[in-house]
Amino acid sequence: MKPDVMIGMEVHVELDTESKLFCGCSTTAEIPNSATCEVCLGHPGSKPVVNKKAIDYALKLALALNCKISPELIFSRKSYFYPDMSKNYQITQYEIPLGREGSIKIGEKEIGIIRVHLEEDPASLVHKGSMETSPYVLVDYNRSGRPLCEIVTKPDIGSAEEARDFMKRLITILKYLKIFDIKKCIIKADVNVSVAESGNTKIEVKNVSGFKEIENAVKYEIERQKKEVKEGKKIKQETRGWNPETGATFFLRSKETEEDYGYIFDPDLVVIDITKEVIEKAKKEMPELPSEKVKRFVKLHKIKPEDAEILSAEIILADLFEKLAAEINPLVAAKWLRRELPRIAHYNKKELEDLDVDEKHIIELIVMVEKGEITETVAKKILEKMLVKTFSPKDYVKKEKLGMVAGASELKKLCEEAVKENPTVVNDYKKGKLEALNFLVGQVMRKTKGTANPVELKEIIKKIII
Repeated sequence: MKPDVMIGMEVHVELDTESKLFCGCSTTAEIPNSATCEVCLGHPGSKPVVNKKAIDYALKLALALNCKISPELIFSRKSYFYPDMSKNYQITQYEIPLGREGSIKIGEKEIGIIRVHLEEDPASLVHKGSMETSPYVLVDYNRSGRPLCEIVTKPDIGSAEEARDFMKRLITILKYLKIFDIKKCIIKADVNVSVAESGNTKIEVKNVSGFKEIENAVKYEIERQKKEVKEGKKIKQETRGWNPETGATFFLRSKETEEDYGYIFDPDLVVIDITKEVIEKAKKEMPELPSEKVKRFVKLHKIKPEDAEILSAEIILADLFEKLAAEINPLVAAKWLRRELPRIAHYNKKELEDLDVDEKHIIELIVMVEKGEITETVAKKILEKMLVKTFSPKDYVKKEKLGMVAGASELKKLCEEAVKENPTVVNDYKKGKLEALNFLVGQVMRKTKGTANPVELKEIIKKIII
């Protein structure tokens, strides 16, 4: 029995190379149409030469996705007539992909990978406003010929959330391999969506970028198809676009078949042997991947599997955890890193890579908490400042007088003030509303700028009220 929803993805990842796939033009030029030559524009008589680094990167990705590697690298021409490809064909791989029959795990579910192959990126089409309403189209050939790696999945994805999680997992692997720079490289997906009600007629949504947009596009398309079937309309195979501003897909064209592209082997590019020696060399250069890191963190550092998953999902967290675990209790390090760093990055609207991280200062801060020199509340506030611009937490605590308030008489005095200032809350506590005690503790914590021990405060306040 087929599932209710079937989703397959064709993900195009721009590889982080300095030059294009078949010529020496830069991949980082900013002025439109300034990084072009006779090869990437397809002038008669020009001869492409393949970028070795792009092959190395694609091979590592195919291995990381558990693919079988083809013994030969063969390029084909995909013929189509569109302004984003000036030579009227795209150099890609069709008959024999670099990698095939791979997989990637999201949680406990395995998503099948049909193929991983290299191809050149078409040019960038620039619209004024949305694609649907733009009065004209501009073409920037700077992007034409940049190296892409395409990952094609089986229709094993069952929901919009799984599609988003697949993309997150894929990007994690790309970061570990260091073959993709999220700040400058493009990653986009063509999403194929079908529902059981239509007999699983496949609809392709082209060029969707970003985790949230992929999730939103899939959700919309599932609901649209189900609604159309319910209204008695027949779903026909077609290609649609996604408009993030309206949150809707729109018709682009009837879906082409592979035969429409008239694939032929590219006569200008020689066959490249992918020998066992080449594969073994690539394997030796591979880093420890997230799934392997999770197992090691659990076994070596005795942290919870869910903590290991979160830490390993971001290479910067994983590397930082390794450094902290060598100096302090790994369980404590995991607790702080998995919760606080993502929270602070999100609050500052930054990526983890953009934070000013100094592991020595983070260790210094956590040790102060463990020794009872400062409270967790104070430490969290200091960490928020430290990750914007790092500094010594020990010096900061001394300067701002944020050390733990431990004097019994001083704490008792502040607790008595809080009780006196909040008679209604005190009565609520006496009536059995336990959350009222937390409110009183919060009032004292405010008076001490978070430098008191909340556990100690609870006991003092209880004695005062009784």
